[in-house]
Amino acid sequence: MTELQNAAKAAATRPRIQPAEEGDDRPLSISARLGRLQFHQSGKFRVLQLTDIQDGPKVSKDTIKLIEASLDATRPDIVIFTGNQIAGYDPAYAQTTRKRRWSVSVGTVRKTASSKSSEASERFEAALERTRASVRATVEQLVRPLADRGIPWAVTFGNHDFQCGLGNAEIESICREFPGCLNPDSARLQAEQYLPSQRVFACEPGTFALPVSDVDHTTSVLGLVLLDSGDYARSGGYGSPSAEALRFLAEVPEMMATQSQKQVVSHETAKSQEQAVPCMVFQHFPVQQYYQLLKPAATNAARAIEGYRNFAGKHYVLDEEKTLPGSYLGEGISCPDTDSGEFAILEQCGYFAISAGHDHRNAFVGTVPISRNSADARMAKVLPKVIGGLMMIASPTSGFGSYGPVPQKRAARLIEFDIRHPYEPRTQLLEYGELVGKPSSGKAYAYGMTSESKPESEGVDLLHRPTWWSKLLSWMRK
Repeated sequence: MTELQNAAKAAATRPRIQPAEEGDDRPLSISARLGRLQFHQSGKFRVLQLTDIQDGPKVSKDTIKLIEASLDATRPDIVIFTGNQIAGYDPAYAQTTRKRRWSVSVGTVRKTASSKSSEASERFEAALERTRASVRATVEQLVRPLADRGIPWAVTFGNHDFQCGLGNAEIESICREFPGCLNPDSARLQAEQYLPSQRVFACEPGTFALPVSDVDHTTSVLGLVLLDSGDYARSGGYGSPSAEALRFLAEVPEMMATQSQKQVVSHETAKSQEQAVPCMVFQHFPVQQYYQLLKPAATNAARAIEGYRNFAGKHYVLDEEKTLPGSYLGEGISCPDTDSGEFAILEQCGYFAISAGHDHRNAFVGTVPISRNSADARMAKVLPKVIGGLMMIASPTSGFGSYGPVPQKRAARLIEFDIRHPYEPRTQLLEYGELVGKPSSGKAYAYGMTSESKPESEGVDLLHRPTWWSKLLSWMRK
């Protein structure tokens, strides 16, 4: 390959948006400059998604490098963290960790068993305070690059954050201590600091919505909905969003439209308002319907992956007719066993896209048809805008503290909206190898999920390096 061909190939994979010029100390986020989430004069609006960073109090330097390089390359309006920022199983949380939300912390067990309960209680409270400090240290490292660049951010939660011993409400409260956090509390439904003019629709910790207005700030064009998709189910496997979160998911597109109509400046504009504002949801777990982007394959087929739990025993490959080029499937889709009804809400209530993380080795984008019969009269005006189908996005880990693809393919995801077709966003992965180069750390685990899974378990343990004994047992079972 010639030098010219190499240069052309490099240019094709390089992010299209150039970094800010040296000496420009204004916030990189245009929305931050405007004080609200809004399409630019250029007609663009950009979201940067980071997912499954999943690290302890000392975040990997390579993770920070990826965040910094992604921010400078894309100049996002907002950054959205889609869960598992905190590795709740990290040794730093050994005295407060809990495996499930309904189980007691290790420190509580020790306290209960102790004959000197008051001393044990004091030790446990001290351990909780150390946990808070460690969580605060993780958050501070993750958002410092955003604060330095004046970029607002929002966060939802996954199945490992709470395992540190703190509830999501307390972790969210810690997040709000840092500049640029848009997560609301019960007393504040208006974003502060970077976006003083931004409306926020609140539900529960990790579940809220942010409308994005047009260039003239006269109406809401679309909504960004963050959803806490749950953690674990008592019956086994992964959990689902709460009933309150699902209700909010169904109602918020109309809530946004009602608020948007209060902003309009003329009767003609008011008449043109839709009955609901089309929305995109960001969450941690994929829903079961992500399997619609796959097709059955023979066990020995190239790149075939076994399904997870309810889908175990069957092997799949990506359906190339439904997914975009460059997509890849590296592990089974780890969705909840029970269909919570979320997908039906997305179909019925005007959602045009969903973006999830959780499966560290998956990176694909596809579209599934929306059932027009399932939509009620409220969506009659919105459906033509999103009738192309529901875009479903899976993103790989952005971190270097847990398992995933090879280190060079750890990535952030850019989602760019265009005012001319706002419900057909362009998306691309910003991979470490392309943005930064060779990782400096040897901590990034590239092993983990294979074509084998365990139907009755949570899946293969991906958090620890497999021993020679576990490999031998696996070989003997075949």
